Amino acid sequence: MALACSAMEKRLMIRAGIYGATGYTGFELIKLLHQHPQVQITFATARSAAGQRLSDVFPTLLDVPLIRAEDADLTSVDVVFCCLPHGTTVPTVQQALAAGTRVIDLSADFRLHHADDYARWYGNPHTAPELLKEAVYGLPELHRAHIRGARLVANPGCYPTSVILPLHPLVQAGLLADRTVIVDSKSGVSGAGRSLSLKTHFGETHETFSAYNIGRSHRHIAEMEQETGTQIIFSPHLLPVYRGILSTMYVNLIPGTEPDTVREAYGLFADEPFVRLLPAGRLPELRHVVHTNLCVIGLHAVDVAAGRYILVTVEDNLIKGASGQAVQNMNLMFGLDETTGLC
Repeated sequence: MALACSAMEKRLMIRAGIYGATGYTGFELIKLLHQHPQVQITFATARSAAGQRLSDVFPTLLDVPLIRAEDADLTSVDVVFCCLPHGTTVPTVQQALAAGTRVIDLSADFRLHHADDYARWYGNPHTAPELLKEAVYGLPELHRAHIRGARLVANPGCYPTSVILPLHPLVQAGLLADRTVIVDSKSGVSGAGRSLSLKTHFGETHETFSAYNIGRSHRHIAEMEQETGTQIIFSPHLLPVYRGILSTMYVNLIPGTEPDTVREAYGLFADEPFVRLLPAGRLPELRHVVHTNLCVIGLHAVDVAAGRYILVTVEDNLIKGASGQAVQNMNLMFGLDETTGLC
């Protein structure tokens, strides 16, 4: 027992701070970090709930005190997670980096590489364009080596993760005959965040199904195109469930591309701990992934001679699509096995 305790004491402990702890992603992150064997939550901030405890805000036994962002001590942590609304994180990120603290930002504020693209898709100029050049897009399956050494990681959006991962092997293998991809995605209502909104009330979502921001208007398109080099026609939908994303992609491959050749391309992910390719003839569903950090992919050949295929992926939007991926990135940044606290 003494030897075991001694080994535990020598093990790296990461001191983490969380900004925006009372949103859905912030709460999910606290739950994940609480079970992580090498993380200590040093502070968690909230705006209206400052001075309360997490158990006052959520039905949870996690008794985490909530403080004002202004009272957070950045010198007391090794990493901060920003779970703040889009368009609000830049000052916090700048303060954290100035204090020598590494940052994982779960907003969209640092996901795009170029300030012009940010202004085009978000409607405002970026206030720290120099940091866009430094920020690493935090999709481990694509950028693992850069994430390890990053000061600032931009955690991907939930929809983009479900689209980029299945398209990436096809792009890398040069199998796409047409760079225009039609994407049809469905998300649970937690993807809209915890702020009050009429469209996410129970009475507005129960026993119905709706599309929104279709075509070329959803801001997540920018990430998808940046990371895949394709042109995306995107139709997101709101599912009457709490969590989970299912994305269906219609792709035109080189005519005559055989299913075995397509499946071989996904050998790129053979050693990935959180990506699964289902056997031929099987398609994924939300129950494969909810409450996990997995992305599960299914393939269907529509017309081999014409190269027409359908891809289907599923993920938990709050975990692989947000907080779980953030923990995966943290593990890489601090030299841990990236599955720690996630399996």
